[in-house]
Amino acid sequence: MTGNTPDLARVQTLDDDFGLFADLDIETVRAELARAAAHGPLAGKVIGLKANIACAGAPWSAGLAHRAQLDAPADAHVTGRLRAAGALVLPGLNMDAAALGGTTKNPYFGVTRNPCDRAYSAGGSSGGSGAAVAAGLVDMAIGTDTLGSIRIPASYCGLFGLKPTFGLIGRSGIVPLAPSLDCAGPLCVSSRDIWPVVRSLAGFDPADPGSMRAPDDWEASEPVPAMTGIRIGVPGQLKEVTCEAGILAGFERTVAAVKQLGATVTGISMPGWRPAGLRKAAFLMTECEGALVYAKDLEAGDRLPPAVQSMLGYGRDVAPGKLAAAHDVARAARDQLARTFAEVDMILTPTTPQRAIKLNTPAPAN
Repeated sequence: MTGNTPDLARVQTLDDDFGLFADLDIETVRAELARAAAHGPLAGKVIGLKANIACAGAPWSAGLAHRAQLDAPADAHVTGRLRAAGALVLPGLNMDAAALGGTTKNPYFGVTRNPCDRAYSAGGSSGGSGAAVAAGLVDMAIGTDTLGSIRIPASYCGLFGLKPTFGLIGRSGIVPLAPSLDCAGPLCVSSRDIWPVVRSLAGFDPADPGSMRAPDDWEASEPVPAMTGIRIGVPGQLKEVTCEAGILAGFERTVAAVKQLGATVTGISMPGWRPAGLRKAAFLMTECEGALVYAKDLEAGDRLPPAVQSMLGYGRDVAPGKLAAAHDVARAARDQLARTFAEVDMILTPTTPQRAIKLNTPAPAN
């Protein structure tokens, strides 16, 4: 799509085909699509919102059944900024329950299918956001990412996704999972579409304790015709991750392409960045923070799906020393990245170690 507004019949048809929405509220969609085109950098663009992002008066479930009748009292910070930039928004895109998962197999609102092939997963937890873009329902979508929830659907659906710098995009009005890791960001068909969205969203959010002000001199750059002088590092630690042959082949093609554009690509060692250990540490941090966010629901015992109840219940009971050790692993990785970025401009890795998985297979552990 290129700013063409979908009609209600198309919204319903694509939802039926791919399970795009957790909260498809026809009256909200009708009212949104009837809005006059506004002016701004996103004028006329239709942008989908994950179901944990508030849109005033629309259902705001965060993928949870007990929130299905809860309407958002006001727009989220990102929703307001999208409107101010001229966009039309479609809220309620499907997601893993509580944003804790990577397949968007929601036990309450159904499975989101990959528009590239309905037998495959769209990824998660922002699977509805990725699928809505890939299906052509929206020009772009906003998801949230704690441990990959924008980037996994982008990879599985053949899109571009960005988890931005922490604090760059305000999060008030977004149901949290792990506040020290959560970010909101775009999923787009083209990398060039990412810039106008991020620039429209970036800025201080006084209701978000983690928010920061965007740099005053943050301006769009012209498309780079070459990458001469750009230093790109490929971590040797990638050997610790089991990647499918097709992923590795695609990655090698990317390395060859950036070299052809003039970049200098070198192998780098990042001993403080260990993918497997870092993933486990970050997941433990997410379980512990999520247990605090959903403390009342955990106590109720019947408000969360069993898998989420189990993971957050584990996080609630984690010994302080174990959590402290996880933070040490994360801190070591941050320190390593700071050292590495003194030597290179970019670090290049595959996004996911596998292509989209079939819906009837369990989520891969890596």
